[in-house]
Amino acid sequence: MKDELPEYAGRVPDPNEDASSDGASKEKTGIVSVQEVADIPNLRDKAMERLKGGMRKDLEDLLDIGSQTDYLFDMMSTLSVDEALHVLEEAADYHSDDPNFPSETLRTIEIMLKGEEAYGTDHETYILDVLLEATLIKFHSPYPEVRAICDPTDDPTIPVETIRAYFLGIVWVAIGSFINELFSFRQPSLKLRSTTLQILLYPCGKLLEKILPDKGITLFGVRHSLNPGPWNFKEQMLATLMVNVGSGSTNFMSYVLVMKLKLFFNQTWVTFGFIFLLNFSTQFMGFGLAGILRRWVVYPSKAVWPSLLPTLMLNRTLLLPETGRNIHGWTISKYKFFFICLGASLLYFLIPGYTFTALSTFNWMTWIAPQHKVLAIVTGSSLGLGFNPWTTWDWAVMNYSNPLAIPFFSACNRYIGMLFAGLLIIALYWKNYKWTGYLPINSNASFNNKGSAFNASQIVNNRLELDLEKYKSYSPPFISLGYLVYYGSEFALFTLSFIYICLTEWSQIKVSVQGFWKSLKDRKSSNYEMQNDPISRLMARYPEVPDWWYLCILLISLAFGIIAVQCWPTGTPSWSIVVIIIVCVVLVIPSAVIYSVTGYQLGFNDIGIILAGYMVPGHAIANMICRVYGWNVDAEAESFIGDQKLGHYSKIPPRAMFRCQMLATLIQTFCTIGALDVLIKSIPDLCSPTQADKFVCTFPRSLYTATLVWGVVGPNRVFNTLYPMLKWAFLIGVIAAVPCYYVRKYFYRYLKHVNPILFLSGMTRFESSYNLSYYTPGIELSFIFMYYIRRRYLAWWTKYNYVLTSALAAGVAFGGILIFASLQATKTSFKWWGNTVSSAGIDGARTAALYSLPAGSHFGPTTWE
Repeated sequence: MKDELPEYAGRVPDPNEDASSDGASKEKTGIVSVQEVADIPNLRDKAMERLKGGMRKDLEDLLDIGSQTDYLFDMMSTLSVDEALHVLEEAADYHSDDPNFPSETLRTIEIMLKGEEAYGTDHETYILDVLLEATLIKFHSPYPEVRAICDPTDDPTIPVETIRAYFLGIVWVAIGSFINELFSFRQPSLKLRSTTLQILLYPCGKLLEKILPDKGITLFGVRHSLNPGPWNFKEQMLATLMVNVGSGSTNFMSYVLVMKLKLFFNQTWVTFGFIFLLNFSTQFMGFGLAGILRRWVVYPSKAVWPSLLPTLMLNRTLLLPETGRNIHGWTISKYKFFFICLGASLLYFLIPGYTFTALSTFNWMTWIAPQHKVLAIVTGSSLGLGFNPWTTWDWAVMNYSNPLAIPFFSACNRYIGMLFAGLLIIALYWKNYKWTGYLPINSNASFNNKGSAFNASQIVNNRLELDLEKYKSYSPPFISLGYLVYYGSEFALFTLSFIYICLTEWSQIKVSVQGFWKSLKDRKSSNYEMQNDPISRLMARYPEVPDWWYLCILLISLAFGIIAVQCWPTGTPSWSIVVIIIVCVVLVIPSAVIYSVTGYQLGFNDIGIILAGYMVPGHAIANMICRVYGWNVDAEAESFIGDQKLGHYSKIPPRAMFRCQMLATLIQTFCTIGALDVLIKSIPDLCSPTQADKFVCTFPRSLYTATLVWGVVGPNRVFNTLYPMLKWAFLIGVIAAVPCYYVRKYFYRYLKHVNPILFLSGMTRFESSYNLSYYTPGIELSFIFMYYIRRRYLAWWTKYNYVLTSALAAGVAFGGILIFASLQATKTSFKWWGNTVSSAGIDGARTAALYSLPAGSHFGPTTWE
């Protein structure tokens, strides 16, 4: 990217300004002179002819957006050739380093800018294509995936904040957040995802449309009716923004189980008041931070947010009409296609989800020799690393990496990083590096020097602080090699991502900081003043949410957090929370930028436990609370900011988004606390590895391990005694960032889709017992849908791809709930070879190590303090 943002990305033009009078004429910019054609006969017909004839395959999706195509052709007739070429020149510069910008389109624009002779067509065709490209960029979007889900126009008279929209939003936020929190501790977890809740919202909205009377009240001159007319797209989106808080946000509540359960720390003082204050603080702090991040990852057109696009496509499928054009032989409507795929997915899920579960955990290579240790370690899906060409027939597993939404370049970078990490783990494991050969290769547990589970009670006093004498006589905590590589990769990722994003996105960061400072000095200014993309121009008509509103929420949230840690015996100094929050605010910018472009959330949760280990050494609870802030503030901010991008695409008024997200967050705060209370009181053997209903609490166990290692034992002992190489990972990230930036800059033509941040992020995937078996099917599907079909059959991909992924995900969600409610909850079992073979061997036991320890001996250093 150039040092300065192009005009096209940085200002709102004067509607009365002459497009050719801004000093960017062809002669001044070096563009080959073209005789402007003021009025081409039958302009619209000739443009349509080029699209229908397949002459512009990169734009053929325009034929399937109905009346919006007519609008774009009308706008095309208002452009002069000078203005169109100027738009293309700025777009080529702005999107030159944009991996989501279609490469074919960028090459086409570059040839157009060289002139008519270089383009190689007749004069009229050249002008038609220039106008088509410029019209898309100036009045819609150059990204086909955005064109598929977003209209270039807006009707501000459509009702949005209706009583029925808020009612349904409140009901489904409560249901969704309660159920999702309840089943998040199960493996595999069951979740009411956004797609599922959208499907449930739609018939509810249509029902209220039928039964509610047109009665209401008038407030401040505005009438609010119970039934303002047909249930519309914007009402559905407002309710969707609310339910996304319950279905999509992380809401880090695992710390409650780790604190309260006897299996872990057994702290009886953890009461409702403490949980509410901490939950409220972290949730709303993430919400406040999201408001500050808007100018970085909502308004820029580069911030595509690919992971959100299926949500918008589903709502369009349910509520908006479509054309019935024949696309590569397909004439079925998106609405009908969706429900056919949903029904098929639901029925099929009963097979891998209940009757033949070996199709879900398809570790077929271990069936050859179930007791062969090496085979299980390398190819296994549970104990092993998952080196297996096809690991599942279950969409719940295939969709773990969201392969039909995440761009292929993004998935490919991460998968290559994961393959590299897997090979590195194998090499080090066979060398018994740092005694890891005596432990399972990829476990999220901690172990003592005899290879057994680490018992925290052996090294702490009754205040959960390190007792040095007990520690000396017991054992240091050891972690698996998979977890060791995860930590090293993540530490390098912390520093590399921050420096790399600052280098690559410095212009945008600088402009955004200037805009933020301006908004604080001038409360009447609008964030949209700094933007000139088509959506921001449409959104500028709505009153903006001032930045100081979000700053007030941040301060109130901080106050709640300080009250929580000071009024209960947490042993956590208030200043430590402030330090964690400052670090998170700094790191969330590169994380959010990567998330908005690639669809992958990096997450910097472990930085909290490392810093807390230094700030409050030897104290488990303080370390855990710092990690709550380190995780939740960033993750919640990215979740909320993603929803704001949804509202931006849907043209939901900013203050309506603010109100609905605030209300939904408050509801979720109470509902998640209630779900945990039900869980603790009603589930026997909760979090035990052998829990009958699979409530094994995978993440809480990882949290317990991390708290022991970094909180009780502390980073000083880990870095200096057990794993000294880890501290160098931070420096490696710093050193690698600059050459990575310059190599990509000077060899960009060959490295456009190579991203070192994504590569390192892929190396962090071996954690919490996840492995290649969760990602290999995803990369194969990503190649098929996000690369091959997207390039060869763009119109089909644009119309059906996001509908397909939404339908399959919804079918799995409904199928999982159906199986649990009707079969598993009633203890109905179905045992046969197809349901036992996956867990029958060493891979299923998850405890085997490469090397055996002689009876009565131990491994590791002779002294560890």
